Amino acid sequence: MKVEKNSETKWQAKVSTVLKGVTADQIWAFYRDFFNFHKWFPGLASCYGVHGANGEPGCIRYCGGFSIKSEDGEDSVSWSKEKLTAVDPIQRSLTYEIVDCNIGFKSYESTVKITPSGRDAESGCRIDWSIKVDPVKGWVLEDLVKKFEAGLDRAARRMEEALTNPEE
Repeated sequence: MKVEKNSETKWQAKVSTVLKGVTADQIWAFYRDFFNFHKWFPGLASCYGVHGANGEPGCIRYCGGFSIKSEDGEDSVSWSKEKLTAVDPIQRSLTYEIVDCNIGFKSYESTVKITPSGRDAESGCRIDWSIKVDPVKGWVLEDLVKKFEAGLDRAARRMEEALTNPEE
């Protein structure tokens, strides 16, 4: 975990995880499927497209779940609409921003980058998830980062499991 603090500007953090036995290209395919991330990310009950073509810059997805409390209270569904702003299939990176939500995130932007972790494609891969967001009322950055770390680790394990044990 890398955390950069500056009380006058945005919170910035990066969380990462390494996967063995799967390639960066295999994991990239899951992220490129921008409208279906609920299949992999814990706490997302739904994720679907509301605008544009899946995986193309400018498309917008709706994500709903319970992983982060909504501003409306603990029992209501938390949701966000996220716009894909950049995709680089060569570098296996994508950037998206929250354009509307009920979870208190203002000016949120994330970049996900997937890279090989060894000398050859079969050595596994690394997922880096960088986050920039205005300070969020009711949160401290370290707790938010722990939430993102746990989510990334669980999503990565689900992807790895789907690729290494496809029949289960």
